[in-house]
Amino acid sequence: METVNIKELNERIQKESAFVDIITMEMNKVIVGQKHLVENLLIGLLADGHILLEGMPGLAKTLAINTLANIVEAKFSRIQFTPDLLPADVVGTMIYSQKSEQFQVKLGPVFANFVLADEINRSPAKVQSALLEAMQERQVTIGDNTYKLPEPFLVMATQNPVEQEGTYPLPEAQVDRFMLKVVVNYPKKEEEKQIIKMHNGGSFPKASAVLKPEDIIRARSVVKDVYMDEKIERYIVDIVYATRTPEDYALGKLKDLIQYGASPRASISLAMASKAYAFIKRRGYVIPEDVRAVCYEVLRHRIGLTYEAEAENVTTENIITEIINTVEVP
Repeated sequence: METVNIKELNERIQKESAFVDIITMEMNKVIVGQKHLVENLLIGLLADGHILLEGMPGLAKTLAINTLANIVEAKFSRIQFTPDLLPADVVGTMIYSQKSEQFQVKLGPVFANFVLADEINRSPAKVQSALLEAMQERQVTIGDNTYKLPEPFLVMATQNPVEQEGTYPLPEAQVDRFMLKVVVNYPKKEEEKQIIKMHNGGSFPKASAVLKPEDIIRARSVVKDVYMDEKIERYIVDIVYATRTPEDYALGKLKDLIQYGASPRASISLAMASKAYAFIKRRGYVIPEDVRAVCYEVLRHRIGLTYEAEAENVTTENIITEIINTVEVP
């Protein structure tokens, strides 16, 4: 019975996931290289999770989400975070209208399908928390009324790792709201030459709108149906537990390097992201490779390092590598 189901499911997912290739093709028209970034944007979109991007300025972070919004024909808004930004500038506020002699609600830029929170660490905690409430609850309260945010709703926040001057680092509990943290690297030499060519020619290709927001909502329900075996679930829990009690997994040497491990949100995100990754690879079931493929993005911002780790130049990436190499694969 099980095998027949898997076969049917596989065929259904092959059919349903055909649009992934179309999105990737359209993205590649505009964005040179950055395959990793494009893939993770898709995972976030399909797994209904928000994304935190870290990378130097000028690496097409803004361009990527803008292009995605064009392809999905969705409403896009960009909020540039600055030290003087107020929560009302993000979620909206009540405005007194002299004409009608009463207060009217003006909805903020967070009411869009794709919200780019540019340089999120440039604004104080008050503004960050206003956005994070919207991300978690998918609603905003202004005055006495609560307003639902549109579906699909994806926040992509960017932060530059270099500047410490005038920045407010995101608290750990808030960073946990992001399903994925993607580190964006410089393009390869060949890719950079291509970027220069595009700019010199002045011919900027535009992505065409090939999907509607409804298509994404439908795809999300299909992603939920991707089959995940109990063994894989156990594997995910083992990986997350290894960040909390490394000594139980023959990783005693990590005990003094980890200040705190990943939260239960990490397990949920790991499961959802693995399903989305399997869907992108047009498979109806999750294999251990899927879990490993999304592991760094899901866990890198959820593990706290001790001073010893920082003194020894150990990064969260090193710790995740150790865990993946040691935890038994089903």
